[in-house]
Amino acid sequence: MTTSATVAASDDERDDDSGEVLEEEVDSGVDPRLRYTCDLSDDDLTARWVKTPEALGSISLGFAHEGRLINAEQFPLGEETGAWTVVMPNRAWATAETIEYVVAAAREVHRLRPDAPPLRVNGISLKEGGWFRPHRSHQNGRDVDLGFYYATAEVPRCRACEKVMDVGANWDLVKALVTLTDVQVILVDRAVQRALRAHALSVGEDPVWLASLFDGGRNSLIRHARRHRDHFHVRFYNPRAQELGRRVAPLLAQRPDQNLRIYRVRNGDNLGKIALRNKSSIRAIQKANHMRGTFLRIGQVLRVPMRGPCTRCPVPPPVEVPERRRPPPSPAELADVPADGSGTTGTSTTAALDEG
Repeated sequence: MTTSATVAASDDERDDDSGEVLEEEVDSGVDPRLRYTCDLSDDDLTARWVKTPEALGSISLGFAHEGRLINAEQFPLGEETGAWTVVMPNRAWATAETIEYVVAAAREVHRLRPDAPPLRVNGISLKEGGWFRPHRSHQNGRDVDLGFYYATAEVPRCRACEKVMDVGANWDLVKALVTLTDVQVILVDRAVQRALRAHALSVGEDPVWLASLFDGGRNSLIRHARRHRDHFHVRFYNPRAQELGRRVAPLLAQRPDQNLRIYRVRNGDNLGKIALRNKSSIRAIQKANHMRGTFLRIGQVLRVPMRGPCTRCPVPPPVEVPERRRPPPSPAELADVPADGSGTTGTSTTAALDEG
């Protein structure tokens, strides 16, 4: 007999996308040949996946808004220099690449401003990824919420936080993210963007380069998101973890412990429907989630074991990381460049726009 589940809902369990940008399940036209995991042949990958999956390192499956994590790493709680602090360690699991990027940016700000308070690293992902309130994204270890820098380590209660934040330190953070990491997008309120841009112009940043960051439409690295007036939502490209995710997806069935979906209960769901939709069984779902009964609530996150390959799991297009949008050399830097142009750092203004 099919067992039905009761679904309960409450206002605080409904979706709150917080203005987050969802990734598109479209073919980018990118050549699907391997770019970032070419050290692993298909046979090598299969052997490691079956025998020693931990040796593969971090794996980012699916999309930022519908995915999960394998071999996640917990963000380090801090270091002696005090460059950062982790606010919620239980929600600070990520890929190795994401951790490397955030650490690099935090250390750069600390180098420039040793007296600044530590960068506040807020929510990233759960250990196995998947949905957690209130985010729609943050599911596969590539999204990080970073708190603003203020004059002191104490975070003020503010509605218009751009008026009280340390705009210089926050611009240094944004510039570090843009130039030192493979950032995909930075989401923050327009009011904060205006403050950052005004400061950047005041310290001599190239206006055309800034326009490529702020005014590029869908190609902008810095975009508006409502309810992001007190923090940055940063999404990174993870070339290796994402490509591993694409390659491992067809192999999931070879490891029953990993052949599962992270599923969020929707209105009208019951265990029977969820099991049928995902090639699973009511008993398997109950066992995987330590459930004694069949009661469900909207927003509940379930581990759903599957029998055989998943035909409904989202598979993103091949990843291709664009060149970093470095600013053109400053007049002082140009004065130090040899006549033959060797030693030039950064890109030209035109190149910076072309990279968008």
